Amino acid sequence: METTTSKPKILIVDDTPDNVKVLLNILREYGFEVWIARNGQQALKRVDSAHPDLILLDIMMPDLDGFEVCQRLKSQTATQSIPIIFMTALSETLDKVKGFALGAADYITKPIQHEEVLARVNMHLQLRWQQQHIEQQNHFLQESVAQLEKRNQELDAFARTVAHDLKNPLSTLVSLSEVLMGECAGNAKALERLQMMAYSSRKMFNIINALLMLAGVSCQQKVEIQQLNMGHIVKQVIQQRLVTMIDSYRAKIILANQWPLVWGEAIWVEEIWVNYLSNALKYGGSPPVIELGVIALPNGQACFWVRDNGEGLSEEAQSQVFIPFRRLHTGREEGHGLGLSIVQQMIEKLKGEVGIESVPKQGSLFYFTLPLVDTGQ
Repeated sequence: METTTSKPKILIVDDTPDNVKVLLNILREYGFEVWIARNGQQALKRVDSAHPDLILLDIMMPDLDGFEVCQRLKSQTATQSIPIIFMTALSETLDKVKGFALGAADYITKPIQHEEVLARVNMHLQLRWQQQHIEQQNHFLQESVAQLEKRNQELDAFARTVAHDLKNPLSTLVSLSEVLMGECAGNAKALERLQMMAYSSRKMFNIINALLMLAGVSCQQKVEIQQLNMGHIVKQVIQQRLVTMIDSYRAKIILANQWPLVWGEAIWVEEIWVNYLSNALKYGGSPPVIELGVIALPNGQACFWVRDNGEGLSEEAQSQVFIPFRRLHTGREEGHGLGLSIVQQMIEKLKGEVGIESVPKQGSLFYFTLPLVDTGQ
């Protein structure tokens, strides 16, 4: 790429010696490197050898006129970005329109004016340098993005390998702890320690799963969406994924009567409901009373929500709930602070939004939106 510290090269294409002489004196006086072509064919050869930064091109020439030369240059990848300024005594609008349609950058009218030539040449050289700089930066950015994508793929593969290697011994540790607890039923101290071991192992197992889920969502560029029966997903989460937890908290779950069809990714949406509902169970009232609902929005999306009867959150806390590794509750329940950040990333990739509405001492409402399926009704 040429820079402002190099000597700009300008090609003059004109079959009139007097015009060439005037331009040559003007441009050389101001430090430009000037090349000359006397006709269209010679101009095409000069462009290949000189690689000019700008071309001053006469329109009225024998053999190939300026329009034909411009058309040929603009049709080739190697020369199409070179700015071309037509020189003409013609004043007809149609000629100017034709020149611009072929890709000309500007016009200089004859007789040639010293100030006009310098002003237009300098302006278009500056524009060319800026364009080249932007192209170079775009190239660097594309290379950087490609390198980052490759690195992300490598890190994702590494993380999955490590996580797999960790999950197997952790699963064994949990199983052995449960077996030993059965064998040590008469030893209260040993039983307590084994319970702590099993609890810590399960917690580590959950953290690994959450980290894998977060990495998978972050790295996934394209999401395959399908029509989702939200009623079926909610029922599956409550009756299969969270049934034990719901029973242990003696929670009351209130469901919407009807659920719309939406666009989404079934596994992700199931995880979203698990996160929202498990949080409502852990941080709701005693016992938790949890309401699930949905409303249709004017923008063609459905807003799904989970309302609890817990202590609620301050405005400051609400602003941080979707930040990774940020734990807002330090009381009866522990967590790793990844669930809601994963929810946010999932919903954003599904073209929706997440949010919270909460008032201290009055509970919280967590919501997410997804595109509605147009049923034509």
